[in-house]
Formats: sequence, structure tokens, C-alpha cells
Amino acid sequence: MQYIELIYIVSTVLLIIGLRKLSSPSTARNGNVLAALGMGSAILVAIFSPMTDDHGNLLYIFAGILAGAVIGLIYSKKVEMTGIPELVSIFNGFGGACAVSISILEAYKFNSSSTLGLMTTTYMALFIGGVAFTGSLIAYGKLAGKVKDWRSKVSSYFNLIWLMACIGLIIFQVINPMTYTFLPLVILTVSLIYGLTFVWPIGGADMPVVISLLNALTGIAAALAGIVYGNMVMILGGVLVGSSGAILTVLMCKAMNRSLINVVVGGFGASSSAISADQGDIKETTANDTAIMMRYAQNVMVIPGYGMAVAQAQKACKELDKSLSSRGVNVNYAIHPVAGRMPGHMNVLLAEADVPYSKLIDLDDANGMLTDTDVCLVVGANDVVNPSALDDPGSPIYGMPVLEILNSKNVVVLKRSMNKGYSGIENPLFFHDKTKMLFGDAKDTIESLNNEVKVMD
Repeated sequence: MQYIELIYIVSTVLLIIGLRKLSSPSTARNGNVLAALGMGSAILVAIFSPMTDDHGNLLYIFAGILAGAVIGLIYSKKVEMTGIPELVSIFNGFGGACAVSISILEAYKFNSSSTLGLMTTTYMALFIGGVAFTGSLIAYGKLAGKVKDWRSKVSSYFNLIWLMACIGLIIFQVINPMTYTFLPLVILTVSLIYGLTFVWPIGGADMPVVISLLNALTGIAAALAGIVYGNMVMILGGVLVGSSGAILTVLMCKAMNRSLINVVVGGFGASSSAISADQGDIKETTANDTAIMMRYAQNVMVIPGYGMAVAQAQKACKELDKSLSSRGVNVNYAIHPVAGRMPGHMNVLLAEADVPYSKLIDLDDANGMLTDTDVCLVVGANDVVNPSALDDPGSPIYGMPVLEILNSKNVVVLKRSMNKGYSGIENPLFFHDKTKMLFGDAKDTIESLNNEVKVMD
């Protein structure tokens, strides 16, 4: 028995070390391997533990593990970088589904001698896991463009009533566990529906916050399920995921200058804002003019956004960076915390292109460097560079910390067209006197810029 606890401790340590290594792109790969080894060893010990009375289901267990591993491997290999946020949502949803499956099975094992604490923990795991499961499915649908935003004037009130109904049913079932045998299924159904109605009204611009929140919920559900089974690794793993997700959610909200309640019920980005009055004419530029400006600049700041991921332009951007750097130009990347469709999306994107981590500058430091920046190259970013957040009290993003790129000497924006961003908010930056627009596919445009730079020696 002691060796089992020892292996659990080793597994826990591997999970903690693996999570710690995820904080840097240079160690993230090893961190994933260590965390996987920790979880794998914990699973094997749980399966073959002498405390397990019946090993007759081993065939089904390993068939499930094999099927899940094959599906996960194939899907992960096939997914494009633009699909990483959707992949994260799906994986997170399956985590919630696991907690639901465990909880509903345990709920039907309760009898008159079951403790109040055990029943409460089980039903809370069922509820939170259900919300995380269906909520993650809706988040996946929104990110993939398969689910449209929906919101009404009463949706917030409806969700509040639905939440109270979920909690009320759980309290009633815990107090009267043997009265109605169908109530666990009712709680499950209500939880799943609440997950749908909870996420559906939240707009696209809030998806990074929603994903981190759902991740935290899945972690909490896993920890609660671990308490039910008395499994130390499940508890600690769930606590690590839940706490890190909660911390990240707070940081995301801070980056948007909004409270979590405002994100959940505010509906920011749930519908397109009204088109503003004519803001003037835009000024177009060419790849040649932009390349000349960048070639003879001292400091260049690249502002990546989701458009970079869509165009798969990160490697082309790295090549342009390499060409400019070899000619004495200092190139950095300003990373806004909510750029992209998930927390850390831009960091992952640029790490894939082997951009040095030291070149990735966070929001506050980047804003401090912009006054000495000669050229800001905006690649697919929109809301995170919108000056309305600074000077338009009527804007939905007013007060949100943004990259103040108008403090730089020149701004060049790479866009396919003048369509508004994911949140549907007009961006006055595009019409500013300091801004020049360079239209076209971001990857092709950056490759053209690189070619122009190379012939200037």
C-alpha cells in the first residue's frame, strides 16, 4: 500500500513541475511530457491498485484509453494553428463530461447511510462538470463560426433563475436523497441546459475570458470528483487546473478593465455595434513604401492578432524579422493578453515560428516602448489597438487597456478589407492621419515586404 501512495506523490510532483515548465516556451514541451508521465502513472496505479476489488472491466478500460488516445493524437496532429482555441474548448469540454459521468454513476449508489458531505460534493461535481461540458461546446461553436451569438433582454434574468433552480434541486436532493430517484437525471439535464444558456449570450470578444473560466470550472469539477473517490492526484490536478484557470480569468478581466460579472452578463461583443459616422478617408500604402520605412527604421514593433493565425503568417513574420534584424533593425512583438481567441494564443502562435521569447513584450512594457518605435506593423489585430478604449466613453471597450500604438511614429495596418473585427466594433485607428493601410492576405503581404527588404542592400 505504501508504494501506491509513493507513486501518487511522484505523479503529483511531476504534474506540478510540468505545470511550472509551461510558463516558458523553451521548457513547455518538456513540461507537457512530464505532466503526461505524471498523469499516466497515476492512471495506471489507479487501475491496478490492490484496493480495486474487480479487474474484470480492464478490457473496457484499456479500450476506452486506446480509443481516446488515438482520437486525440489524430485530431491534434490535423488541427491548424487557427483551430487551437477550438481544440482547447473541446478538450476542456471532455474534462467536464468525465466529471459528469463519474458523478451521475456515484449519485445512484447513494443510500440512507451516505453522508451529507459526500452527496453535496458529488452533486456539485455533476453540476459544475455539466456546465463546463455544454458551455465548452458552445464556446467551440462560436470560435468555429458554427454558433451565432444570441442574446435577449431577459437572458441574464433567465440564466439567474435557471442557476437558482439548479442549486435548489441539489439542496433538495441532498436533504431528501431517497425521495425521487429521477432527480439526479433532472439535475444533470438542468446543468447541461444551463451550460448552454450561460455561454450562448456572451460575445466573441469575451471568448478568451470565457475559455479560461470554463477551464477553471472543469478543474473544480475534477477536484470534487477526486474528493468523492479519495484520489489525491485527481484532487491536486483539479486544484491546479481550477486555481490557474481562476487566476488567468482574473488577469483576462483586468486586461479588459472589466469585472467577471460584467463579462458574464454584459454581453460585450454579442452583437455588432452601430456603424459610426463617417470618420474620414483611409490612406493606403504599398509593400515597397512600407518595406523602405521598416528597413531604415531603428525600432519596429509587430502587433499580432487573430488575423495572423488565420493567414498562417507567423513564419513569414519571423523571416521578415530575421531580415530586418540582420540589417540592424530592432524588432519586437507587442502581446496583448486577450489578443486572439484564447489566453496566450499569440504566444503559442509565435513560439511555433521559433520567435525568441525575449522578443515578446507584454502590454505595459510595450506601451512604454512605443514612443521610441519608428514603425508599428499591425497584423490582424483590431480591438486590442482600438483607441476608442482611451478616448470614447460611448464605446463598449472604453477603459480597456490597449496597445497605444498611435504614440509611435508610424502605423501600418495589414488587413484583408475594412470589415470590423470579431467584436463588431468600429476602429478609428484605421482612419487616423498617422495610419496607413496595406490590404491583402497577411502572409502574402509579409512575404512581399521581406522580398522588398532583401533587395535594399
